[in-house]
This record gives sequence, structure tokens and C-alpha cells, in this order.
Amino acid sequence: MSYDFAPLLRSAIGFDRLARLVDDAVTNAPAHASYPPYNIEKAPDETYRLTMALAGFGPDDVDVYLAENQLVIKGSVPRAIGDTEVLHRGIATRAFERRFALADHIEVTGAEMDNGLLTVSVRQLTPEALKPRRIPIATGRASPATPHAPPPEHRPHGQGLDRAA
Repeated sequence: MSYDFAPLLRSAIGFDRLARLVDDAVTNAPAHASYPPYNIEKAPDETYRLTMALAGFGPDDVDVYLAENQLVIKGSVPRAIGDTEVLHRGIATRAFERRFALADHIEVTGAEMDNGLLTVSVRQLTPEALKPRRIPIATGRASPATPHAPPPEHRPHGQGLDRAA
């Protein structure tokens, strides 16, 4: 039996901890999970871009902040302009709150709104301690950091090298 985890990965950025995602998906699944629509894109250089369609919202109507390893985007209902009466409302402008789980070592680098699209940029930082590093291999003589074995004549009986006769 195989499982499709795609629904769980829709609200995660740079995150591979499946247990936490499963728990969050079960406990925090709102009924209106598809509003507002958004895309999550990943570039080859470990940067991500979250783009959210917010037609009718302006920068003053949206808050973007970090809380407990989550990117939170909240929108309040935009103020009405002028004394107009809406005859048909096809553009949703209801309040919302979206939360996106962030993995460790994720940094939010900026947010901008242009033509009704909110774009939040993040990048994954790898600390020096977690980066792969090459260990040099000494040849010939032992390096100063590597203890060398005593000569065979100074080894206790039974710990010498096996000698072929």
C-alpha cells in the first residue's frame, strides 16, 4: 500500500519531518483550506518563493510574520471605497489566516505585493557544522594527530602482527 503525501506538503517549506506534518494536518485542517490560493516554488539554490493571490487586498490589509517556526499570513477585510453598492461579488475579500510550517534553518528574506500577488521569499541556510567536509587521508607516515603503533618488538605477546610462514 502506498500513501500520497502531496496534501501534507502543500503547506510546508523546506520540511521533511513527516510526523510533524501529519500531526499538523490532522489537528489544524480548516474547512476553508483553499482560500486564498497560493503556489510554493523551489529554485535550485535552496530558495523558495510563496506566491499568494490576494485580489482586492492591499499591503495594509495583510500581515506577514514568523511565530514558532511557522510563517503566518493574515488578511483582514479590506475597507470599502466610496459610497458604492456591490451588485455582484465575484472577488472574495474575506478575512483569512494561513500558516506554513518552516523547517529548521529557514530564513524569510522578504515579502512584496504587486498586482494582487503577495510574494514571500525564503531560503534554506545550512550551518557550517552541518555541511559536508572532506577529511584528509594521510599516506606513508602517520600524521601528528594520528597515534602510531609501537614497533612489533615492543608489543605484548599475542598482539603482534600475524606472520605468514
